[in-house]
Amino acid sequence: MVIEHIIVLLATGIVVGFAAGLLGIGGGFIMTPVQYMLYTSMGLTTDMAIKLAFGTTLLVILPTAASGAWRHSQKEAVWWKAAVTMGGISLIGGFVGATLATHLPGTALKIAFGAIAVAAAIRMLTAGPLEVKREPRDNPWLWIAWAIPIGVVTGILGIGGGVMVVPVMVLALRFEMHNAVATSLAMMIFTSTGAVIGYIINGIGVPNLPAYSIGYVNLLSWLLLAVTSVGMAQVGAVTAHKLPAKQLQYIFIALMFYMGLRMVGVFDWLGWPI
Repeated sequence: MVIEHIIVLLATGIVVGFAAGLLGIGGGFIMTPVQYMLYTSMGLTTDMAIKLAFGTTLLVILPTAASGAWRHSQKEAVWWKAAVTMGGISLIGGFVGATLATHLPGTALKIAFGAIAVAAAIRMLTAGPLEVKREPRDNPWLWIAWAIPIGVVTGILGIGGGVMVVPVMVLALRFEMHNAVATSLAMMIFTSTGAVIGYIINGIGVPNLPAYSIGYVNLLSWLLLAVTSVGMAQVGAVTAHKLPAKQLQYIFIALMFYMGLRMVGVFDWLGWPI
């Protein structure tokens, strides 16, 4: 890994940490494309690069989500009952999804990752106006029903789940945007744990992995991303409580659109260097 790669990962960690605290996402749909491009530039195959990016991203999400959730908890924005219930189920789903992903083609995973991000962005953008005041759905069985697919998809696509959890919490479970952001981060602590275990176990013994890799997790990349993202998650969480919910939602949607289109390959097809 050259100095340019180190700088890129440190800078990415800053953006990811801020976005995590601000938007309730793990930052997977930011870290994954960056790492994928970095690993392929190092000569890794598409299959290995995307799986290594997924596994490493999920390990970065653990301390970043914990940092942001702690700050949101100080503001009493985390609904811990929902976070623990959904998180416990999605932990198992994350492990299952990660195991499935290690047996799927890397190109298909890359496109699926982008498609999920774009679909979630479109759903949030086209949803009707939310009621100003409404009671969130306090139904553990409903939470569990949503947590199962979220956990599996999280593991398969190497994301913390925020890109799916926040829209589900806002649109289906009737959380207010700020509570959805905060509770999503707390849930991700559990979800990413299960998925990381899956990527490590199923990657052990794979030949030609880069140095400092344990299964499909690269510890050097993890350190460079985590060292800047954890602190910035605090800054993002503080900023989130100073922004109107609608503005927060639009920022979330714009970021999902960009990274989703990037991974699907739309910008490459158009010849845009972004």
